Formats: sequence, structure tokens, C-alpha cells
Amino acid sequence: MDDIVIQTRDLQKEFVRDEFHVIALKDVNIEIHRGEFVALMGPSGSGKSTLLHLIAAMDTVTGGEITVLGENLRKLSDRQIAHWRNEHVGFIFQQFNLIPVLNAIENVELPLKITNLKKQDRIDHARTALELVGLGDRLTHYPRQLSGGQEQRVAIARAIVTDPALILADEPTGNLDAASADEALTLLSRLNKEFGKTVVMVTHDPHAARFASKIYHLEKGELLGQEAAAAD
Repeated sequence: MDDIVIQTRDLQKEFVRDEFHVIALKDVNIEIHRGEFVALMGPSGSGKSTLLHLIAAMDTVTGGEITVLGENLRKLSDRQIAHWRNEHVGFIFQQFNLIPVLNAIENVELPLKITNLKKQDRIDHARTALELVGLGDRLTHYPRQLSGGQEQRVAIARAIVTDPALILADEPTGNLDAASADEALTLLSRLNKEFGKTVVMVTHDPHAARFASKIYHLEKGELLGQEAAAAD
């Protein structure tokens, strides 16, 4: 189907170090369609973050196939993957991963530096992204001058500044208080509903998962099933 954004077939991921051999994912088969907001849930060590990293091509597959936005990720070179990810994927981290010595607009501009955009165009794009997340008045503030919720919104702005088709979020509310978490989740929901972004979010929080339209459950590296979720 043309609207399939993410498809895996018998996906496997193993970690081997010295005598330790861990199967992180075993024969995972999923299909995620354009415009869906999907939550990946499971206990610690279930493989949900590993799956997200494979979707983002931030890690390599051990076995099986994974196709994202029409690309077979196993066939791309490291250079091709870097270009593909920067153009098509926005990744939101639990720890924000902002650069302390850069202000908000400079942090958001970073993904645009490997594009062909001129400096002023990059700044304009970064400003627009920050305004979209409600931080148009915090352009020159540094991370240390922002609350946790504001830092996460800067991180979201950075993830969407390239206008990616796919937004991936790894425990995006894990370091936020309840009010800030709801703000971040509402923003992700808006990006999904109003701007048509496909969103895949890793979470262990049932409240956060209710913002999704579909929930996949993983345990011990295996996909247990899926369910529909009513958005808040």
C-alpha cells in the first residue's frame, strides 16, 4: 500500500558483547501508515526504544527487513542514511540533547546546516518552528534559561524544522512534570492532526499513550499485539 510509512518483516536485533548475547527484538512485524500517531509500549528492556532507533536508522538490523518511507534501510550506505534521516525524520529525545552554548534559535537551526539553505533562510525556518511550538519570545534564550517543558519544545522545534514526514519520540515526557508533559503531548497531537505528520512515540505511560491512535505492545523483544487508543 502506498500509505505504508514503516514496514518490518521478521525484524531481529541482537547485541553481542564478549560472552553476553541479548536478543532485543525477535521476528517483529509491523505496519504503520501515513498520518498515524502510534505509541510503542512495554516494560524496560522490552525492545521498544531499540525498535525506534532501527526505524530512525540510528542502529543496524541483525535480521529481517525494514522499510521506512519507501527505503530499504539495510541497503543504504552510512552517508545515504545520514542524508535520508536529516531530510525525512525528526527525532525527539527524552534528555532534550540541546547544546548548552547555543541559544534556542541556534539549536533549532542545527539540522539545517547540512542543507543548501542560506544563513538567513535557515534562521527564518528556525524562527517559524519555534513560533509553532509557542516559543517565539524565547529565540535567544539558552537552555539554562528555559524550563524543562520549554527545553522539550525547543527540541520538538529542532525535530520539525526540516519539515520531516516522520516524527519519532523516545519517552518525550520522561523528564517533564505533568503540565509540561501534557503540553508536549498536545503539541505532538497537533503536528499529527493538523500537519499530517506520522508520529511514533515510545512511552511507558498509559496517559501519554492515550494521545496516540494506535498502541503496539512489546515484551522481551516480541510484539504482543496492538490496540486502538482514544485520543485525549
